[in-house]
Amino acid sequence: MRLGEIAQVLGCRVIGDDSVTIKGVAEIHSAGPGQITFLTNPKYRKFLKSTKASAVLVGEPIEGLELPQLVCKEPYVAFAKLLDLFNPETLPAPGVSDSAHICEGVEIGKDCYIGPNVYIGEGTVIGREVYLFPGVYVGRNCRIGDGTVLFPGVKIYDRVKIGRAVRIHAGAVVGSDGFGYAFSKEEKKIYKIPQTGGVVIEDLVEIGANTTIDRGTIGDTVIGEGTKIDNLVQIGHNVKIGRYCFIVSQVGISGSTKIGDFVTLAGKVGVAGHIEIASNVTVAAKAGITKSIKEPGTYAGFPARPYKEWRRIQALVDRLPELYQKIKELARVIKR
Repeated sequence: MRLGEIAQVLGCRVIGDDSVTIKGVAEIHSAGPGQITFLTNPKYRKFLKSTKASAVLVGEPIEGLELPQLVCKEPYVAFAKLLDLFNPETLPAPGVSDSAHICEGVEIGKDCYIGPNVYIGEGTVIGREVYLFPGVYVGRNCRIGDGTVLFPGVKIYDRVKIGRAVRIHAGAVVGSDGFGYAFSKEEKKIYKIPQTGGVVIEDLVEIGANTTIDRGTIGDTVIGEGTKIDNLVQIGHNVKIGRYCFIVSQVGISGSTKIGDFVTLAGKVGVAGHIEIASNVTVAAKAGITKSIKEPGTYAGFPARPYKEWRRIQALVDRLPELYQKIKELARVIKR
């Protein structure tokens, strides 16, 4: 594919020879002839002098560079599209395996793939071009939208609704019981609270491997449209997550928390239950959110606080040994 043709597909412009043939994408330090590389991080700019790539994808033109440049306003987005262009996903051919167990009352749309040892419970409705990889379990009365892919070993409990073009990766569990118990002091006994709600996964959501999403106690746990959830995330019962959020690995969200749109929770963030997080909030890694965040912005620390405030506090914490010595010296002076 010629560089000029790629530019038309991606909506970018070319500086240099647009007739050069591109056959693939590679990292800047290992790319060879016929490959296009990318520069989204300035620290890799030094490799431009030695790279053997035939072209480079950049966000801004680089003066004096002999290598043809594919200039895009959003280079990382263009990079994602470029990878998809040269490495389209290969999915199995439609069909139903002989070893799949499909219960009565199940509806399956056209051009679906139902792999070996898949189980589909009574009353479940599956849309068109859905892929259920080997070992997938889907419970009773579920809904799975068109173009959704469930990778090997995914477990979907009863009454879960999954939208269109959702991707759920291996080992994820959706709809397991929320952690709800009532302790009787009088009887010294723990009673399980029945979890009678469901889970709603809206369109274009992606859920990482071994993530767990609990069903609601009463009502539904909801994951909003376009939200991306990493591996090893725990989402409690009746949580409501808005649209186009990023929930990074090892985040834990306690029950009945409401999260707005365009929220990012970085790795290992912990969120207490029954609080609200406003839209357009970013929370730094390992932060602990113990109370509602009502204003957009960036937050960090435990308990989470505005990022600039946290930075000032951290600067003081780093100076504590020095300050402690000064206080000891002052104390000796006062004693004398």
